[in-house]
Amino acid sequence: MKGRLLLASLLVCACASAAVSQERVAAVLTLSGPVDPISARYILRGLDRAQRDGADVAVIEMNTPGGLGTSMDQIVERILASPVPVVVYVTPSGARAASAGVFIAMAAHVTAMAPGTHIGAAHPVTSGGADIPGVMGEKVLNDTTAKLKSLAALRGRPADWADDAVRRSMSLTDSEAAARHVAELVVPSLGELLVRIDGRTVHTPAGDVVLKTSGAEVRRFRMTFMDWILAFLVNPDVAYILMVIGTFGVIFELSSPGAVAPGVAGGIALLLAFIAFGSLPTNIGGIIFIALAIGLFLFDLKTPTHGFLTAGGIVAFVLGSFLLFPSWRPPAAGRLPMSEGAAGVPLAAAPARISVLVIVVMTLLVVAFFTFVLGKGIRALARRISFGSEALVGGAGTAVTDLSPEGVILLGGEQWSARAVEGGVASGEKVEVVGRDGLRLLVRRGGK
Repeated sequence: MKGRLLLASLLVCACASAAVSQERVAAVLTLSGPVDPISARYILRGLDRAQRDGADVAVIEMNTPGGLGTSMDQIVERILASPVPVVVYVTPSGARAASAGVFIAMAAHVTAMAPGTHIGAAHPVTSGGADIPGVMGEKVLNDTTAKLKSLAALRGRPADWADDAVRRSMSLTDSEAAARHVAELVVPSLGELLVRIDGRTVHTPAGDVVLKTSGAEVRRFRMTFMDWILAFLVNPDVAYILMVIGTFGVIFELSSPGAVAPGVAGGIALLLAFIAFGSLPTNIGGIIFIALAIGLFLFDLKTPTHGFLTAGGIVAFVLGSFLLFPSWRPPAAGRLPMSEGAAGVPLAAAPARISVLVIVVMTLLVVAFFTFVLGKGIRALARRISFGSEALVGGAGTAVTDLSPEGVILLGGEQWSARAVEGGVASGEKVEVVGRDGLRLLVRRGGK
């Protein structure tokens, strides 16, 4: 009897434990690749979903080389304001949390790393990898350092390492990060991570929260198909190439009406390019220059000027290409919300930039395209007309009958009625066509 009671008690406890664990939810997001507007939108949407679903914790599995400062700021601000505790887990082995990824990891309530990962190298650079020169570079460096130090202080992590990560581009392995308390845990799997952080107390805007993650149900929040498409498009090089392809298609359609396919493909490419530009820090001046270049190209197609307008269009095109995402443009500033010692310091971040190699290749393609199109047009204008009544004038033929003044001549293998305009012409003599009167040719003696 006692054995049965004991067994029943154990079953009840097991069922109760299972019921509790089933109520626990861990929302898992994946940030793999550059930090950009699309990944930022995905993370923000995922954290909102975790809050709506009542998740006990949100885990961001991260592997990033860095990215745009503006997008990073959005993620950091959302983590700081999240009532749901956020854990950043640098995984899998070989992954990294570099540059913008360091700020996201430092903003998290708990930072964990898989074996064989590393974190650091947060020195601010341009999108081309070069240092930001002059006073602006010093300003960006100081602001970036202050921001990372404030995040580290907010989460109880070493501010001295934050300073080194920015000023000296210092990086740490997973074991070094744990030893210096930059990361709280080194764990090989998500399941072990949820077990190890169970019972920890973290502070959120909603107050202190005790993590209840052991045995939690893992709910992965994945990117949508449209997110994947936009993630591909929101790349300065891809957007720029689409714009050039779209330009070619539209101009080809305008110069050869009725082709349809080039116009449709070009229009779609241009729309995709403008969607991408809308998600990137695009300079309106670059778009104006490129629009001017397109206008010059079109004018030269309709009213050829032997390439002068095309030359001007090429200059405008190159200038516009560099101005779309200029490396010398002052970086945009973001701001941390004031919270528990966060200094509210601005962070300047350099915008994206089109690869110089891509600009050179696209410009050469533009030159080749318009040289070919305009070259054909110029040669067509200079070529002697070879059809219609105009083609007959100046032609040489032979009199089949006497022209006194009317008769028949042989021209181009065909017999024509003709009238001599400068005296009669004997049969067999050479004649030259000087004009036309209806179906009758006007000729004179001579010709080759």
